Amino acid sequence: MLEKIQIVKQRFDEVNDLIIQPDIISDQKRYVQLNKEYKDLKRLVDLGLKYKSFVSNIEEAKEIIADGSDTEMLEMAKIQMEEAKIQIPELEEEIKFLLIPKDPDDAKNIVMEIRAGAGGDEASIFAGDLYRMYTKYCESKGWKVDVVDFNDGTSGGFKEVIFEVSGEDVYGSMKFEAGVHRVQRVPQTETQGRVHTSAASVIVLPEAEEFDVKLDMTEVRIERTTSTGPGGQSVNTTYSAIKLHHEPTGMIVSCQDQKSSHKNLEKALKVLRSRLYEMELAKKQAADSEKRKSMVSSGDRSAKIRTYNYSQGRVTEHRIGLTLYDLSNIINGDIQKIISELMLAENTEKLKADNASI
Repeated sequence: MLEKIQIVKQRFDEVNDLIIQPDIISDQKRYVQLNKEYKDLKRLVDLGLKYKSFVSNIEEAKEIIADGSDTEMLEMAKIQMEEAKIQIPELEEEIKFLLIPKDPDDAKNIVMEIRAGAGGDEASIFAGDLYRMYTKYCESKGWKVDVVDFNDGTSGGFKEVIFEVSGEDVYGSMKFEAGVHRVQRVPQTETQGRVHTSAASVIVLPEAEEFDVKLDMTEVRIERTTSTGPGGQSVNTTYSAIKLHHEPTGMIVSCQDQKSSHKNLEKALKVLRSRLYEMELAKKQAADSEKRKSMVSSGDRSAKIRTYNYSQGRVTEHRIGLTLYDLSNIINGDIQKIISELMLAENTEKLKADNASI
């Protein structure tokens, strides 16, 4: 443990020197990255100093106890040793968790896609509920949400909605939301009062930078059309909507949210890059079935990760067996407890794997 703490301290000192260099300060992106690393490392370094202090206290106490000549010091040494023995295991666990390598994508912004699955109109309404839940959660975190494209449901909600979320460590939190979400409730259109089960799928893609994915524009066919749906004179009458056809993969990406054709093209390219980047990630992570099994992209209700049961006011997170009777707050954006528990479960699995490899 002391050796690992020393390695962290060396990197902390390096970063501490780097963030005051003029060339780093002038490179805003690099400066922000290093500042974040500095904060993360400082927490580890501070805990490391406490850990070393307790280890040192045990060594000193052992010497005093071995000497045994001073009875007053002997009692103090025994108390000091007992306190250190209690504190050290707790500090070790905390340091181990912080030493778990972070996913480099965790700091990225995301592109999120919600699609109505099994359940007809009710599935579209539920997809709209999920979109509202996520926008409220993002608002509480101070993150920015931008709609890229949407397809309205016939009775409300969305058949599909695609949006970007930008802020601090967005992917690190939102990646756990990927999968099929299931709702059990009496639909507004149900006259007999029967409970129906519907589903919507959520896809979370880390936003790809230009250097993450080399996109050959000769392989992309750009189609410009007028926007559909509600809008003013400049939205529905000008050729501002963009549809991208990526020939090698057959992917199609649309964006009609902005009045400007240029802005719609920019957003559509972001989505296309992110989808291509996610495909590459999937190849790299294919061997890690535990990590990939939660990234479900179909609307099949059987591949569920979470159930929202309205009659019982219950939300069940199936991956970790967590049940909360707080549906009204959760569907209104209070999903932090679920995300925190999923983060803890993932870190625990990583820690077990790390210990097994030692």
